[in-house]
Amino acid sequence: MKVIPAALKHTDLLIGEGVVKSEKRLKDTSFFADSAGVDPDLVLYEVYARTDQAKEGELNWGLSLLHPVTVNGECCMTRGHWHENTDAAEYYWCVGGTGLLLLMDEQGHAWAEEMVPGSLHHIPGVLAHRLINTGDEDLKVACCWPTTAGHDYARVEAMPFPQRAYKTEEGEIEWK
Repeated sequence: MKVIPAALKHTDLLIGEGVVKSEKRLKDTSFFADSAGVDPDLVLYEVYARTDQAKEGELNWGLSLLHPVTVNGECCMTRGHWHENTDAAEYYWCVGGTGLLLLMDEQGHAWAEEMVPGSLHHIPGVLAHRLINTGDEDLKVACCWPTTAGHDYARVEAMPFPQRAYKTEEGEIEWK
């Protein structure tokens, strides 16, 4: 019998055939409340994803890595998105670090789920979602979603998440 070598591997990162890396710097964002005086080249997060299986019934796989930085006290977070296809759910699996999964329904009600190593989070396709690093190390979250999900970033810009997480000097999280 022929044994095929693994094409993808989770080490500290997602590596392998078809994996594409993207990096988000502060200058690439407009979703922080106040970025004045913060280095625009500050790397906030990286995404490693395999999304080249774009046919009905296939799945995408990725790893988001959020650095433990703040922007004038506001915790590092992803842009957040809705799915274009609201029937397409997604799974997030925290593989390292600590943080929050911020969720929002279509009426603008928001809540957060604690992310700790090993926690698994099911995200229905009708919810907007964003990752927030509240810890002192990289937050690493593996993601699996249907190739038909699509990302609707414009909808989050039109209807932003109503709460923001800030880290105090004592390391406590405050919502504003």
